[in-house]
Amino acid sequence: MIAKLLPALIFIAALGSGIVGGVFFAFSNFIMAGLARLPAPGGIAAMNSINVTVITPLFMTALFGTGLVCLVLIAGAIIGWGQPGSFWLLTGALLYLVGSPIVTMVFNVPLNDALAAVDPASSNGAAVWTNYLSKWVMWNHVRTITAIVAMACFIFALI
Repeated sequence: MIAKLLPALIFIAALGSGIVGGVFFAFSNFIMAGLARLPAPGGIAAMNSINVTVITPLFMTALFGTGLVCLVLIAGAIIGWGQPGSFWLLTGALLYLVGSPIVTMVFNVPLNDALAAVDPASSNGAAVWTNYLSKWVMWNHVRTITAIVAMACFIFALI
């Protein structure tokens, strides 16, 4: 049964990783640069607002739903190892799973929580913001690259 569903799941994973990678790409390339140009209190307030509004059913489904599909694809790749595309399938699923939902939960979310807890107008707020911009963006680059490379792997798995 999984063999019949596999092409559809790979297609869904390619779309999901592309959507998520595109969102992360926007943050890495211009959103964070724009926020960094604001005074610390304004940048913190804007990013805290984004961090609240990003938690929508649609984006969470894209981010974590694609991760769930990747778990199924890992099993499918292992069960069907030796089939055409199984290497690309396993590689894409692992890259997405580690690089997007896991990096998000281990690195980006704690940085978001620390930013939300600081007084934006304080001197500590400015220090936290500077640290946040450096570390959060670096981890976002990881998420961007792994999601886009995972999408390419899923495409290779299909062709």
